[in-house]
Amino acid sequence: MPQQSPLDVPEGDPFGPHNLPYGVFSTPQDARRRIGVRIGGHVIDAGAVAEALGSPYAGVLGAPSLNALLAAGRTTWHDVRRALTAWVTDPGHRAAVEPHLHALDEVTLHLPYEVADYVDFYASEHHATNVGRIFRPDGDALTPNWKHLPIGYHGRSGTIVVSGTDVVRPSGQRKAPTDPAPVFGPSIKLDIEAEVGFLVGTPSELGEPVALADFREHVFGLFLLNDWSARDIQAWEYVPLGPFLGKSFATSVSAWVTPLEALDAARVAPPARDFPLLPYLDDSAEGVEDGGFDLHITVSINGQEVARPPFASMYWTAAQQLAHMTVNGASLRTGDVYGSGTVSGPEAGQRGSLLELTWNGRDAIELAEGKRTFLEDGDEVTLTAWAPGPEGTRVGLGEVTGRIAARSR
Repeated sequence: MPQQSPLDVPEGDPFGPHNLPYGVFSTPQDARRRIGVRIGGHVIDAGAVAEALGSPYAGVLGAPSLNALLAAGRTTWHDVRRALTAWVTDPGHRAAVEPHLHALDEVTLHLPYEVADYVDFYASEHHATNVGRIFRPDGDALTPNWKHLPIGYHGRSGTIVVSGTDVVRPSGQRKAPTDPAPVFGPSIKLDIEAEVGFLVGTPSELGEPVALADFREHVFGLFLLNDWSARDIQAWEYVPLGPFLGKSFATSVSAWVTPLEALDAARVAPPARDFPLLPYLDDSAEGVEDGGFDLHITVSINGQEVARPPFASMYWTAAQQLAHMTVNGASLRTGDVYGSGTVSGPEAGQRGSLLELTWNGRDAIELAEGKRTFLEDGDEVTLTAWAPGPEGTRVGLGEVTGRIAARSR
């Protein structure tokens, strides 16, 4: 009986030919970083297969990062995906593909792109409402501008790290309301933010806003993102200019980027708006496709599930966020990353941060290792997700994992 090919992934595998996410990998035998495409439990050396088949895309797929492919634009993204699909489904290509397959558990995955700029948003109405109720119990939960524009801040691109990288507990100033003066030391309210990141491929010109309808022309794909947050440092520093050291120490991203084309079956309409939006954000206009994504996220701490945030409930879409962050003329660069903001749903078990899950430390959650209000040293946080795919399949979004390491000094 002939041995089954790794390309024959089992039915129902979320990493079948309908998915084909991109990453960058190396092996113990070859430390070169190269583009990999995941199929089932294996990684395809995409550049090596392209060269073996004489593909015109051997150049962009043979690069050590995704940036050349990202910069090539939407037509190339579509053509490369079509070629990859043929390589993994056409039996005539197996002799060229199979020698360049690597078992997933035998490779090292790297940050798959060179990050340009990083912006993080605040787009979940449920999250923003919870935060408002925690910190402004006697006032309005949402600020007056919240439903008029996607609120965001510029982060630190140099501290974006790939899944599996330890996160060192940050130190900084903190001051409780009853303290007479601030103190300095390690954060004691270290938190997570379960988010979805979006990766920009095609750049834009300085001074030229990107329209809602042009989202797909610029955004290559999406991935899971954990925007680690030191809540005590953040609370003391954020007035009047917003997040800084409480956010900039680390942001973890998945090693896999799922192309938007793999998520056509997951597109959904966003929640109903309370009132008309300004024209540049109006996604009810003719010619603007549904901007939401039906992504099902799971948050686990030390292997124990603690929340299931639903991305379909996000008030502001990725297309609106892109339009807003360029409406002033700011340009896009290949490798720009922007985060959705914490994903939270209407139910208690759908909250994407410990700030909400424990109501700022008031209500501890139970783990096998003991109670938690915020993260302790040694805790490992993992985000996983899936989305509906074509013909009843599921599209796996991989995972993003990080372990909290104690500061050595």
